[in-house]
Amino acid sequence: MIKKDYYEILGVSKQAVSEEIKKAYRQAALKYHPDRNPGNKEAEEKFKEAAEAYSVLIDPQKRAIYDRYGHEGLQGQGYQGFSGFDSSIFQDFEDILGNFFGFSFSDFFGQETGQRYRDQRGRDLALELQITLEEAAEGTEKELRITRHELCPVCRGSRLRPGTKKSVCPACHGHGQLRYQQGFFTITRTCSHCDGTGEIIATPCEECQGTGKVKQKRQLKVKIPQGIDDGTRLRIAGEGEAGDQGMSHGDLYVIIRVKKHPFFERRGKDLYCEVPVTFSQASLGARIAIPLLKQDFEVLKIPAGVQSGEVFKIKNAGLKELSGHRHGDLYAKVVIRTPEKLDKEQRALLARLAELRGEKLEEVDKSLLEKYRHLSGNRESD
Repeated sequence: MIKKDYYEILGVSKQAVSEEIKKAYRQAALKYHPDRNPGNKEAEEKFKEAAEAYSVLIDPQKRAIYDRYGHEGLQGQGYQGFSGFDSSIFQDFEDILGNFFGFSFSDFFGQETGQRYRDQRGRDLALELQITLEEAAEGTEKELRITRHELCPVCRGSRLRPGTKKSVCPACHGHGQLRYQQGFFTITRTCSHCDGTGEIIATPCEECQGTGKVKQKRQLKVKIPQGIDDGTRLRIAGEGEAGDQGMSHGDLYVIIRVKKHPFFERRGKDLYCEVPVTFSQASLGARIAIPLLKQDFEVLKIPAGVQSGEVFKIKNAGLKELSGHRHGDLYAKVVIRTPEKLDKEQRALLARLAELRGEKLEEVDKSLLEKYRHLSGNRESD
């Protein structure tokens, strides 16, 4: 199912500031809250959609990824809760929404809203790779060098100094959250003492400083298929950053950028180019060698009397379809080049040709003016 645009869900513009996003989310949450719409599955889904949209747009990092790569870019970013978002956002509104309606978010979503779990899949990575048009046509293999977080080789992701253990957080007693009673309202907040984990590491690993991960450089090869286009994203599963202990790696997204070619212009699987011909070649006809991407050249027969701007097609000289077997075509546009410098003999020959054709070079040529007047007269008579 195609996901809806997050900005459209909340009814805000792409330039909306955080206060506008918060306001729009509050309105949507109150409108579609399950307690206000008992048994209404459509309202329940809209309530979830609004919460998911808010969780992404209120976070600067997630919002930047979404603006650039869309929903695909957010996959595997370690979000919790339904449909891939972090349900801990509700701690900002639980006192307004949850207790107002007598509704528990933990009952609705099946987990404590204040607790932030650390056991997460690794984050996805994205990078751009520049290739030539020839490489896009033929397909190629490229070597990438990336820096990513790997599990610490000393503590193996446990974040503990070898031989030590974790202890229960004395502030939240292992719950990961703290509750405060303010009049009729109960406010829940993530425990700042343990950062929502419910555990305390008194003796962190010295190698990774208690993070469980270290940065490492890695080389890998990526195959570029034939016919790939500019902006195509290749997904390399499991080559993103390491997840928490026991969790899988994220994925690596390679965004292909095809360099602009000095001779060919690409439009889908077809290629376009300009073929310069001389006045003599255009007048008398000629055979011209056209360079191709996949072989040396193709001979193009230019008929006598060809006009500048005429286009000729060379079949199957374009690029292969990325997801098929057919090839595009090459379209060659004739451009007649006028010589810039002529010697005396050449000028004399051209002058003689003009004389033979009845062209008067010294007088004002009124043939275009007469043609225009004739066309104008026809329009008036119509």
